[in-house]
Amino acid sequence: MTRVNPPILTDLLKDVSRSFYLTLRILPGAVRPQIGLAYLLARATDTIADTEIVPVEQRLAALDRLRSRILGRSSVALEFGGLAQTQGMPAERLLLERCEEALAVLNSFQAGDQERIRNVLTTITSGQEMDLRRFSGASVNAIAALASEAELLDYTVRVAGCVGEFWTRVCRSALFPKSDVTEEWLIQRGVEFGQGLQLVNILRDIPRDLQQGRCYLPADGLAKLGLSPGDLLDGRNETRVRPLYDHYLDLAMRFLAAGWEYTNALPRGQIRVRLACAWPILIGVRTLHRLRGGRILDSATRIKISRGDVRAVIFRSVILYPCDGAWKAQFQRRVTQQWNDQ
Repeated sequence: MTRVNPPILTDLLKDVSRSFYLTLRILPGAVRPQIGLAYLLARATDTIADTEIVPVEQRLAALDRLRSRILGRSSVALEFGGLAQTQGMPAERLLLERCEEALAVLNSFQAGDQERIRNVLTTITSGQEMDLRRFSGASVNAIAALASEAELLDYTVRVAGCVGEFWTRVCRSALFPKSDVTEEWLIQRGVEFGQGLQLVNILRDIPRDLQQGRCYLPADGLAKLGLSPGDLLDGRNETRVRPLYDHYLDLAMRFLAAGWEYTNALPRGQIRVRLACAWPILIGVRTLHRLRGGRILDSATRIKISRGDVRAVIFRSVILYPCDGAWKAQFQRRVTQQWNDQ
């Protein structure tokens, strides 16, 4: 494992990682490069998948080329100049232009870390590819939806749950290999942790996704309410879709609760890792709270947590850490507040 962070894991990572950078920078140096690089490569594949101006088949081909390089199946140099020029965000343009640099860093890691990074990227890209094919040809005038809850849960595992497993294997290998906590138990909770965070994103982004022809609320669940995906474009249907939406808010909360169990099962001495896990969970709970009372079909308003709230979560968690009871009560207090406000 390399001990010197190359520039791509410092300057570029900060530019593209947005809120995740808060989590990443608190991690111990022994795992920060591996997790940071995996994130960068996942953002590169996600950027390719989301470049809507490029036809789907071209995006699939580009995704396959990058995946082949990540897995070491190809040595053909990547040329994403055309794709890079279509990006609206300068950081994402640079990310595509510097893919070869990221791949060089991958090859500098020890074999175990390379394998873990390649495994998680294989799963993530399978979800991205599935999404591209599923929504090919979809638009605001022809909205496509996932068929069932099984498809939704499978998707959350592929694009986020697998990250929980990756995170667990990397941290356990480097930081607490002799921990008494059963690895299988940790991995299961880690997968649910990732699913919870992804569900929060999905539920928050429904109006924006609908404008792109994508509906992640399952079609069979909507049909039971007498709704079609296109009906969600009409804000007057919010009351009708609420039972299904609230079901997934509850599921997201259960997954985040599993993430909180996960966090508190980690060795107490792993302060940095526990904080890195706690922050997105506590922010996620606050987001769910706002979604329960927000206008969930309003495309003009995106429900999110303010920077001030994020800073408050970080500050409070650090202050409370020395007192185990107060630390553990953070999550339950937020859950109780949410139910009391309904």
